[in-house]
Amino acid sequence: MRKPLLWAAVLAALVGTMPAAAAEDCAAIAARAAAAWRAKSVVSGLAGIDAATAACVQKTLVRDLAPDAGSPIGYKVGLTGKAMQERLGVSHPVSGVLLQRMLSEPGSPVLAGYAARPLVEADLIAVIGDAGVNQAKTPAEVLAHLSGLRPFIELADLALPPDEKPTAASIAAVNVGARLGVLGAPIAIEPGLAQKLATMKVSLIDGSGKVLAEAPGAAILGHPLNAVIWLAQDLAARGEALQPGQLVSLGSFGPPAQPVPGGTVTARYDGLLPEPVSLSVLFE
Repeated sequence: MRKPLLWAAVLAALVGTMPAAAAEDCAAIAARAAAAWRAKSVVSGLAGIDAATAACVQKTLVRDLAPDAGSPIGYKVGLTGKAMQERLGVSHPVSGVLLQRMLSEPGSPVLAGYAARPLVEADLIAVIGDAGVNQAKTPAEVLAHLSGLRPFIELADLALPPDEKPTAASIAAVNVGARLGVLGAPIAIEPGLAQKLATMKVSLIDGSGKVLAEAPGAAILGHPLNAVIWLAQDLAARGEALQPGQLVSLGSFGPPAQPVPGGTVTARYDGLLPEPVSLSVLFE
């Protein structure tokens, strides 16, 4: 009798020292994450989660959020900046899924407290034109398979406790912070646009004209359309592919800002078209 009792004690001790995420299964973590999403609260205990479990959690979470946020309409690519990758000790981005009711057109004010840890980012959306984009190897080739580009202010949610160091896996588990976003008017695909995307300047500006963040197009993986190339390759490794009509959020140009009640944030793209392109969001 003493040997089984000894093994039980050893097992209990091991489980007690495991990270919280490792002691939970995928469904349990996803259920916690979905409840937190609805309650606008953070998801704790994910610091020890591994990549495989994180992928399972994200997939289950996306399915669980469908009644609230709608069906998948595309993807977002995160960790596209070199500084953030170095901070987390990774050399690649991560991806999340965009759901239909997460995105809106400009006009209506957005609650400043729209999420547990709201972050406002200057972004850009690529609209997939045809399946040939999955074989693209250069930004110019990607552009040839897009039906358009749209200015995008992502209203993300870090969704992790400030006292827990984030990891690439924990960020992936919470669907890379996908929450809301505002889409600008489509930008037509024209000759020479690939080069302009790399050299354009993207700024995030508040209502007083103060520049909150500023970065060149090349801040995203050397060229913003490299995010599409990475995503297509990542999906292919999972037996999936980009489809016509899907939207791809390419990543944040510069550090995010915090929304302020009564404040306005504008994303401005200089050097992309003859006149600056801009998109604004009002917070209440």
